[in-house]
Amino acid sequence: MFGRRITLFKLFGFEVRVDASWLIIAALVTWSLALGLFPALLPGLTRRAYWQMGIIGAVGLFLSIIIHELFHSLVARRFALPMRGITLFVFGGVAEMGSEPQSPKVEFLMAAAGPLASIGLGGLFYGFARWARMDGWDPQIIAILAYLAWINWLLAAFNLIPAFPLDGGRVLRAALWHFQKDIVHATRTAALIGSGFGILLMVLGIYRLFFGDLISAIWYFLIGLFLRGASKASYEQVIFQQALAGESVQRFMHTQPITVPADLSIQRLVDEYLFRYNFKAFPVVRDTDRLAGCVTTQDVKQIPKEEWPSHRVEEVAKPYSEKDTVSPDTDALKVFSKMQESGVSKLLVTDRDHLIAIVSLKDLLRFVARKLDLGGGPLGLPRYTG
Repeated sequence: MFGRRITLFKLFGFEVRVDASWLIIAALVTWSLALGLFPALLPGLTRRAYWQMGIIGAVGLFLSIIIHELFHSLVARRFALPMRGITLFVFGGVAEMGSEPQSPKVEFLMAAAGPLASIGLGGLFYGFARWARMDGWDPQIIAILAYLAWINWLLAAFNLIPAFPLDGGRVLRAALWHFQKDIVHATRTAALIGSGFGILLMVLGIYRLFFGDLISAIWYFLIGLFLRGASKASYEQVIFQQALAGESVQRFMHTQPITVPADLSIQRLVDEYLFRYNFKAFPVVRDTDRLAGCVTTQDVKQIPKEEWPSHRVEEVAKPYSEKDTVSPDTDALKVFSKMQESGVSKLLVTDRDHLIAIVSLKDLLRFVARKLDLGGGPLGLPRYTG
């Protein structure tokens, strides 16, 4: 979903990040407020005043989104659900979960927390706006407060639409999960509704285009496209996690990994490994497969080419860390979560510092695909057709 992200700050222990795509919505919101909403509410002000109001209003909106997602994250922490942080991106914000909720109750409470926070924020801004108006404050401040009250209520209302993965869709999934006792089928139903709502928004965007409303048409279409894709991806993620549940890494790890001796020359590493195998990194071992570290193509580039014969691999290899390794009995879901958190596609399987295998994201995907092709085994997992 995300591209390059920048960490802004930490809030109650959660990293708040911004995706590069967020700059698009930040600019559009500021522009819309400065040239559209505030001039209509308060005609006759200077262009500079409108832009100042637009910037303050946009900052207030994104702080409101962060608070909305923070409440999701706080409830998740209360029930020991791993969270990777909060990310602002082109379609708003998202609290990134490390796994699915453990029960319908946790799903419901977590989903409801965000809209309730937005409703509360809207009431708070509305109260401030009324108080400021009665106290004779500057009309610009009153207009900004009124906007923030309205936009928070709108944010809550939109998120309560029962279209997965919106908060309302998650509440719906929690209810279906509770009654059906099956998270996969509950997710499938909620995701199909989410996909249908996404298609409806795309059609509405095309409809608005015929009336010359280009900006609204683009945003309806893009949000609909995103929602449809997100609903499908969310359902596939549940299938993926259910297929891996209870499986250990021993089921699909490669027990004969390609390793590089620590005392090998850089020249031989290039000739016998980098040119022969289509890998960018290799485990480095000493003696009887005792793991010494890892060497990559970037490490090799640090040594001038003419010096490759006189340097050994152990001179450039990086030491391995706990985030790079797992034990052979590690649950497959934990392996997948570790890959997502560290941003790597391969992990070393070790036992007391001895390298015994390598597991890759491709191995996990291949295993899940095989399980689904065989009808999901005991899970009987259905396929998404939305």
